[in-house]
Amino acid sequence: MKQTITDLTSTLQRFTTIRTQTETICRPLEPEDTVVQPIVDVSPPKWHMAHTTWFFEEFVLKPYLPGYKLFHPNYSFLFNSYYNSVGNRVQRHERSTLTRPPLRDIYSYRAYVNEHMQKLLQNPDDAIVGAMLHVLELGLQHEQQHQELLLTDIKYILSTNPLLPAYTPAPAQTIVKAVPATYSEVPGGIYQIGYQGNEFCFDNELGVHEVLIQDLQVMNRLVTNAEYLAFMEDGGYTDFRHWLDEGFAMVKTQQLQAPLYWVKQDNTWKRFTLHGLQDVNPNDPVTHISFYEADAYANWAGKRLLTEFEWEATTQAYPPAKGNFADKAISEPQPADPTIDGMQQLYGDAWEWTYSAYHPYPGFSKAEGALGEYNGKFMINQMVLRGGSYATPSNHIRTTYRNFFHPDKRWQFNGIRLANR
Repeated sequence: MKQTITDLTSTLQRFTTIRTQTETICRPLEPEDTVVQPIVDVSPPKWHMAHTTWFFEEFVLKPYLPGYKLFHPNYSFLFNSYYNSVGNRVQRHERSTLTRPPLRDIYSYRAYVNEHMQKLLQNPDDAIVGAMLHVLELGLQHEQQHQELLLTDIKYILSTNPLLPAYTPAPAQTIVKAVPATYSEVPGGIYQIGYQGNEFCFDNELGVHEVLIQDLQVMNRLVTNAEYLAFMEDGGYTDFRHWLDEGFAMVKTQQLQAPLYWVKQDNTWKRFTLHGLQDVNPNDPVTHISFYEADAYANWAGKRLLTEFEWEATTQAYPPAKGNFADKAISEPQPADPTIDGMQQLYGDAWEWTYSAYHPYPGFSKAEGALGEYNGKFMINQMVLRGGSYATPSNHIRTTYRNFFHPDKRWQFNGIRLANR
């Protein structure tokens, strides 16, 4: 199908908006903040800005813009993430060594690639429009993924600074009435799982298949800080009966007593936020917990985590109410809304751990070449999360979106929704 001028104009506008948003996220940072890598999971913000730019240069400009000249011949080595098909690269744990090129060069790199992308989109060769726009859309979705990673990584970086600096000033606190936990029926039956639309989706959301779901009851909101604190105060972190063996070994090895970013001062629990250190709000969703912690809490509560198929069935049974996303310019998850009856927070606020391993759907196939490395090679030893978080752009999430992390990871905005056993 021939792409219209209107479609290309809209695509260029989206490209500009998304690229600008990445730099907006980084604007509050000092240059020194942008090269820090406290743990291997965290990438320096400067690297994120360069890597997302390299993606467009490598996969869009090089193959589709005749005569394109690389901004710098070494940048593919410096800013390739994990694409073995492209060539050698700086290893993930060494990204903090990239004090050079300086930050100003990365902004120049972004401007250079943006300029050439505009040139390509304003006058593309009709013969390559379809293929080019498919890869371009992947690049835009990829950059939105990195925008969420930027916020998670910035939070971790600032939390390791002894000054505990705020990323943004704290807004005025609003007292929100607690929403009681209730459980809603999701009828059993055969549900179709997987993406069925005509817009963009990642390859791990394909193909559509049927799954038999038993009748279940699903919690109307995310688990709160107050509820999780009750687990902590009941010895949750010291009672092996609640834990998977690997999880309890992690608790003992790392001497865990609370979610990531929680600290106790003067007998009061506080947590580091993007606004600095604040008192724990009891009605906020609990976040920054591993799959092991989510599962242990569910066991302690006499409940369980949903599978990813049960989660998707829930979204089909209950159209999602409003959620909190990055578009609202908030910097922490928000409490459930007491004015809403029934199911809420299915989207936004916090990613929901599911009790589903990250495996391919029936008929899954990887794309040819480097882009085939995007998802498929990670389908081992990871668990699926659903629903997005407050750091997710609202136009980036879908019912079928499958996020995935190793079960020990805590630095992401991960939370809990329960099902009755």
